[in-house]
Amino acid sequence: MQVLKQLLFALSMATLMGGTAHAAADQKAGAATAALLKSTADHSKFKELQRPFQSGPEVTKACLTCHTEAAKQVHQTQHWKWEYVNPGTGQTLGKRHVINNFCTSVSSNYKACASCHIGYGMEDGSKFDFASQENVDCLVCHDATGKYKKPSGFAGNPVTKDTEFPPGSGKIIRGIDLQAIAQKVGKTRRETCGACHFYGGGGDAVKHGDLDSSLEQPDKALDVHMDAEGNNFTCATCHKTDGHQVPGSRYAPTAMDKGGAHMRGKADSSNPATCQACHGQAPHGMAKLNDHTDKVACQTCHIPAFARGDMPTKMSWDWSTSGKRDAKGKPLVITNDDGHITYNGIKGDFVLEENVRPEYMWFNGSVKYTLLGDDIDKSRQPIAINTFEGGPDDGKSMIWPVKVFRGKQPFDPVNRSLVVAHLAGEDDTAYWKNMDWQKAITAGMAMVGKPYSGKVDFIETVAMWPITHMVAPKEKALACTECHARGGRLEKIEGIYIPGRGGNRIVDTVGWLAAAALLAGVLVHGLIRFVNRKH
Repeated sequence: MQVLKQLLFALSMATLMGGTAHAAADQKAGAATAALLKSTADHSKFKELQRPFQSGPEVTKACLTCHTEAAKQVHQTQHWKWEYVNPGTGQTLGKRHVINNFCTSVSSNYKACASCHIGYGMEDGSKFDFASQENVDCLVCHDATGKYKKPSGFAGNPVTKDTEFPPGSGKIIRGIDLQAIAQKVGKTRRETCGACHFYGGGGDAVKHGDLDSSLEQPDKALDVHMDAEGNNFTCATCHKTDGHQVPGSRYAPTAMDKGGAHMRGKADSSNPATCQACHGQAPHGMAKLNDHTDKVACQTCHIPAFARGDMPTKMSWDWSTSGKRDAKGKPLVITNDDGHITYNGIKGDFVLEENVRPEYMWFNGSVKYTLLGDDIDKSRQPIAINTFEGGPDDGKSMIWPVKVFRGKQPFDPVNRSLVVAHLAGEDDTAYWKNMDWQKAITAGMAMVGKPYSGKVDFIETVAMWPITHMVAPKEKALACTECHARGGRLEKIEGIYIPGRGGNRIVDTVGWLAAAALLAGVLVHGLIRFVNRKH
């Protein structure tokens, strides 16, 4: 009997362990199946991609055998054209046309700047074949390996063989394996978008202030939406594309969204990248907070500071101080205690800041630019590179947080115009090669076909960038007293009464009278009760 019991126990345990093992195997198989279901295609199995590629266009040609319409869609985007005609102002904008106060212009620097173009071989914007489908760069957005690179100076082409660059420098750029990269393509990621957008203006965190490499793997404190351990949004989660068109543009931003929350999948012509697209018009549990949403942009309260990822952003750039060399005759470089460059002989002086409090202004979504050839009156400096329009009474404006970037850049005092300078390159006219403004500006203005007097001056400029990333958790949103106080964040906002900030004689008088009447009523009521009690 005892032996029989032991045998039955052993059989039951074997059955149990076997069931557990099968369950574990089933669970593992289920996980593997779930992982496979995330994509419907394994690009490594495509015959078109099972061969070596010597150039980017060769890869794109292979991509187009399946994705037949993709390049045609890309051709209609600002990312491709680097051009946008503002229907409200009539201005022709985009990277090919605007002047900025960072590196000033891409117009004579295409070989360098095109490393962030979604195309191949852009050596000259006027001669580039924008109609070519094979010139579209699929990998720059869809690389999933993290190994795809387009070095500065190669007109947007990847380097496939080890190459010495600059020639004679001894520096080697390692070639990349386009076949391996093409077989591992996937959806866009924060890293692929960030490869350009995090590094605009000449380096990590330089331009926008709210976009830098810290957003590749951010925590909740830095960005509540992109939190790698939480919501883990990619850029495309909000900037949801349709036919490769990416919503959200600094040339025509949506300053006020009066619509409600969007239903994903439903046809909708509104901008899906606004806060309201997900959160609607009454996102707070407290009615008083919702009273602010008609005048105050969500970002104003929910992004208390930018450049919060331990990456300082440039707040000013003074080109007029460039040209200094060290004892060896090389461009002088000065760094701060954190190792960040504050002076570079080929660029001038910089001011870098972290945890920057934004400036605030009314903004209705209309942006006007100072363009090449516009008449400039130096006596009115600083000259606005771009102007955010709006006011308290137009019914279209909200109070927005902005980064205000201050610069000092080359200027033609005779023709009263901003100028294009040829900066990047190995030729003798490139400023970063010879630090000669005359040669650099002469070459740059010749490239764009604009007159240059031969005189060089410098002029103070300002540019504005709306702050909309690095959204903090709600616990870190601005407290009421940040704005409702004298000297608060909204001290310079005009045309609106903000309780606690300042006085309005009529409103204050009515308020004090009401308070006095209330107090008087309480006192009289108390007196009557006291008298009646005695009797």
